[in-house]
Amino acid sequence: MEGLESGSSAQSRYKLKATRIPNEDILFCIDVDPESNIEMKITGPNGRPITRLDAIKQAVLLFTNAKLSMNPDHRFALCALGRTNFWIRKEFNSDFESARAAVSGLSANDSASGQADLTHLFRAAAHEAKKSKAHKRLFRVILIYCRSSVQPHHQWPINQKIFTLDIMYLHDKPGHENCPQKVYDVLVDTLEQVSECEGYIFESGQGLARVLFRHMCVLLSHPLQRCIQDEIEIPKSLAKKSPAIDAQPGEDINAPASTQ
Repeated sequence: MEGLESGSSAQSRYKLKATRIPNEDILFCIDVDPESNIEMKITGPNGRPITRLDAIKQAVLLFTNAKLSMNPDHRFALCALGRTNFWIRKEFNSDFESARAAVSGLSANDSASGQADLTHLFRAAAHEAKKSKAHKRLFRVILIYCRSSVQPHHQWPINQKIFTLDIMYLHDKPGHENCPQKVYDVLVDTLEQVSECEGYIFESGQGLARVLFRHMCVLLSHPLQRCIQDEIEIPKSLAKKSPAIDAQPGEDINAPASTQ
């Protein structure tokens, strides 16, 4: 009987087949409008001001190095966004030093672009995504946008979702000339219309590099292993991490803590 029971148990045991998630081809598109030259709230070595573009460059290199540490078969390319997008390094590869050289060559434009047309970016991404899928790879675009009052636009077919889109939006505080909320709303609509997998969008008007770095760390997640963005709790509240304390008899566990 024991032998029959163990055999039956072994046959009914559920087994999940091992699957390998596809390697990624990641295209960074970095906004080089003059607003990318706005200074952050920190200074670099020797007191030199740090601009948004300086922080973006460092964040991209940290992301690339971390991603390659996880899987050396991920590949990267780089383009910039002025009035429209243009290539900085079109060849996708896994060479960190090549990425460093491409990123180091980025500089902000001297004059405002006036508009931001994402159509050519999406066309280029769709073309590259088809090549990636032919090699069973996943294609992702990470757009880093820096304009506080210029709403990006595009002419892209509704629900033609061929690649994944993530967006990082750095902006000024709202003012008479700035409308970052309207820009953010347009970016959200764009992501929902374009992205194939779960795409994330983050924003910051604080001018703090650490906020940018924290958001870029979340973007390290593979699109096929993500929860929806509304369920992200990074970093978690310290209050939620605190261990439960057994209440003494007669104590109200919901009573507010003393501030003395």
